[in-house]
Amino acid sequence: MNAAVPRAVLADDERLMREQLRARLAETWPELQIVAEARNGREAVDLVAAQRPDVVFLDIRMPGLTGVEAAREIAQLPLGPDEWLPEIVFITAYDQYAVQAFEQGAADYVLKPAERERLQLTVDRIRDRLARRGTPDEGGGVPLQKLLHELATRLEPGRAPPRLRWIQAGVGSTIQMIPIDEVLFFISDEKYTRVQTARVEALIRKPIKELVEELDPAQFWQIHRSTLVSVQAIAEVTRDFRGRQIVHVKGHPEQLEVSRSYAGLFKGM
Repeated sequence: MNAAVPRAVLADDERLMREQLRARLAETWPELQIVAEARNGREAVDLVAAQRPDVVFLDIRMPGLTGVEAAREIAQLPLGPDEWLPEIVFITAYDQYAVQAFEQGAADYVLKPAERERLQLTVDRIRDRLARRGTPDEGGGVPLQKLLHELATRLEPGRAPPRLRWIQAGVGSTIQMIPIDEVLFFISDEKYTRVQTARVEALIRKPIKELVEELDPAQFWQIHRSTLVSVQAIAEVTRDFRGRQIVHVKGHPEQLEVSRSYAGLFKGM
C-alpha cells in the first residue's frame, strides 16, 4: 500500500520502548501515522494483516512469536492488486553479529535505545524505498527470507530449522523420495503443493510457508506467495506485455510469474 500518508505498526513487548520509539519517530518522520501498537509477535502479525501499514517496526525479542518469526508470517500475507508487503525495521539490542545480517539491505534495523541520528538514517532509507515502489529501480538486496534465516541462525542458533534434503511425494500411485537438489520449483494451490523436477511432477500437502522455513534460502527463492524456485534453475527473467517479471526455467517450459512484492530480487529488470 503506497498511501499518501505513510502508516506504521509498532511492535515491542516493553511499553516504555514503544513510547520512546513513537516519540523519536514524531521527531524524525512527523508525517508518519502510527496506526497500531503490538505487545507481542502474534499481535504484530494480526495488526499488520488488519491495518496493511507501509512499515512495521518489530522488536526481535518478543513473547509468542519473535520479531523474526513474525516477519516470516508477515511475508506470507496475501496481497490484493493494490497492496504491498510492509517495509520491515527490526528493533534490536544486539550490536555486533546480528547487525551484520542487515548489510545487504533486505530490511533495516534500529538499535535499542533508539537514538535520533541513527533512526533518521533508517527513516530516510525507508522513505526512499516507499517512494520507489512501482518504479523500474524498485527493490534490490537479498531475499527477505534469506535475511530472516541469517538472523535466526545468529540470534538463536539452537532454534534454526534443519534444511530439507529430500521430499517424500506422491507420484501416481507410488511414493517417491525426491532429492531437494533435483527440484526446479514448488507451486501451491489451496490443497496441494506441486513439486517439479526435470523428470517428475509430484504433489505434497506441505504449504509454501512451511517449505520456506525448511529450505535453504540461498538455494530457493520465493518469487510469489505460492511459488518457490531453485536459483540454479533460473534460465532468465523477462517482462510480459503487462510489465510483469516472468522467470523462465532451465530445461522446462514453465514460466513463473514474479509478484510485485518480490520484484526487487531481479533489480534492474
